[in-house]
Amino acid sequence: MHVLFIGGTGLISTAIARQLVEQGHQVTLFNRGKSENRLPDDAAVEILTGDRKDYPAFEAQFADKQYDVVVDMVAFHPDDAASAVRAFAGRCGQFIHCSTVCVYSGPVKTIPTPETEPYHSIGSYGKNKIAIEELLLQAHADQRFPATILRPSHSYGEGGSITRPWGGAGAFVDRLRKNKPVVVPGDGTGVWASCHVDDVAKGFIGVMGKELCLGEAYNITGEEYLTWNDYHQTLADVSGGTITPVYIPTDTLVTVAPELSRGAKEIFAWPSIFVVDKIKRDAGYPGQTISWRDGAARTVAWMDANGKIADSDADDYEDRLIASWQNGIGALPRQA
Repeated sequence: MHVLFIGGTGLISTAIARQLVEQGHQVTLFNRGKSENRLPDDAAVEILTGDRKDYPAFEAQFADKQYDVVVDMVAFHPDDAASAVRAFAGRCGQFIHCSTVCVYSGPVKTIPTPETEPYHSIGSYGKNKIAIEELLLQAHADQRFPATILRPSHSYGEGGSITRPWGGAGAFVDRLRKNKPVVVPGDGTGVWASCHVDDVAKGFIGVMGKELCLGEAYNITGEEYLTWNDYHQTLADVSGGTITPVYIPTDTLVTVAPELSRGAKEIFAWPSIFVVDKIKRDAGYPGQTISWRDGAARTVAWMDANGKIADSDADDYEDRLIASWQNGIGALPRQA
């Protein structure tokens, strides 16, 4: 197969491209050339540069090209998708859009959540992804545009940082190693599932070239369900630190630190576990093979080796927030 990535330097796309190259497929990356290409030096990939937001130039650049599969990793507005339909209608065998489980962020009807969950999102990111999905599925219905939609959740791995349910991620591991208390929204019993990008990549590759997958949307998420307490404890174990959680209600965090709490408000505060039976059935996806413990250990080791763990002493906001919260709780009247 000849696979074009719109984007191609991100966490998920790098894992997909690397596996495709290892399997002998032809890979082309289209991006602005401003992000590091983390593929092996000997990977035989073609690099095209341009700005997909310059829609006329983007569409003209691909007017004389054909691809077996196009993977769009960086469509975040329906205008991006509309341009892609114009660019690749009749010029690709399959168009894969990287969407997100945020198309049903907030309270869900079914846990674990299948693809039949109605669209609903409490954030602009998810709302834009909903509009993109609707546009692509309509293009498939109206003109047989060969769209397939994949919905990852928390995809992590070497090349990225460690996600946390509240606050900045850069100094997260350093806080654990320095035995500093860590803010955890709610009570830590919310459920979450993480999926290493090497497993996510297998799902993307699994749907490629399968006619059955055209016009369909698939969850591609982890199957190991953890509470946030277990998530933090495992990360502390593999990073050589300790976890001292300080539980603060999400609504409080959103009020006092809205920027640091955006993720907590939109998705981390809600149960976020999903059914992947559909992609297993249609694409032969093997399911999750890398545990959170093993994947987190690999990611932390990569962060250490590449100087990606920030010094938590450089910003004392979390410490001040915790101290204020604990003092406030301590000042509440005690029952007689």
